[in-house]
Amino acid sequence: MSKIVATDDVLGGAPRIDGRRIGVHHIAKRVIDADEPPEQVAADYDLDIADIHRALAYYYDHPDEMRTVQSQRRTIPDGLRVVRGPDDLDSHEEPEPEA
Repeated sequence: MSKIVATDDVLGGAPRIDGRRIGVHHIAKRVIDADEPPEQVAADYDLDIADIHRALAYYYDHPDEMRTVQSQRRTIPDGLRVVRGPDDLDSHEEPEPEA
């Protein structure tokens, strides 16, 4: 069984399973949001079922912290954005001259 830890240099300081890069938010997303069985999540991550329940307990015991983690994960850092097509490109760029 592992404990829940948070260190600034791993997952941006989000609470996670000790010794792993599996955040409490990852487990909560799958079990709570996606309604996956805890046993399946434990098997997929090679964790004890107790680790899954410990992460879920942490999630419910620290609602403000978990809301903060979730909102931070939704924001896009400055300078990063997804370009899917020409409409997503900056409009101030000069068009390439025609051949």
